[in-house]
Amino acid sequence: MVKASANPTRVIGIDPGLNITGYGVVECCAGEVKLVEAGVIRLPRSRGENLPTRLGSLFSELREVMDEFQPQMMCLEDVYSHTGYPKTSILMGHARGVICLAAQQASVPVVSLSAKRIKQSVTGNGNASKLQVQRAVQQFFSLHRTPNPPDVADALAAALCYINSLRQGKNGRHTAQRLQGQSMAAVKNRRLQGAALKGENL
Repeated sequence: MVKASANPTRVIGIDPGLNITGYGVVECCAGEVKLVEAGVIRLPRSRGENLPTRLGSLFSELREVMDEFQPQMMCLEDVYSHTGYPKTSILMGHARGVICLAAQQASVPVVSLSAKRIKQSVTGNGNASKLQVQRAVQQFFSLHRTPNPPDVADALAAALCYINSLRQGKNGRHTAQRLQGQSMAAVKNRRLQGAALKGENL
């Protein structure tokens, strides 16, 4: 659990997807939370029977991120199941399984969080829109613009939800407000589109 000590705790939030998977790495130390790195993993387009190839790309790219930033916990958003699109849920389950495997092989524990719980934690509204989540994350980290694409904000929100839950358990109340002295960091697109955006460019 996160404690107010000099030893930092690093958490990676994941918004799973077969086209774009968002990730966000945050660090909690002495009661302060800072953004370390955030971005997306973009997978090859679906063509014929290339699902195994796409899943392999997701696994290797995520392992690269985890090897670089060494998180101690993974927060993974649950797959939303829509009765009208059962195939989508099945495909998303493939991506989620690969993500869990990457965490297991890196000896990183995984916590599953529902989208409703994440939204409630960071915005105060369990039915918040994606834009509201983006703006909440932007405000929390004092970013100059909203994290884009929304997958990045969703991943950071998952990590913040976990940290908020630990702080809530310790303090007996919800503490989602922005802490003083937080630093800005990189929001990066891995693979394909976009160069790294750092500090004042956010």
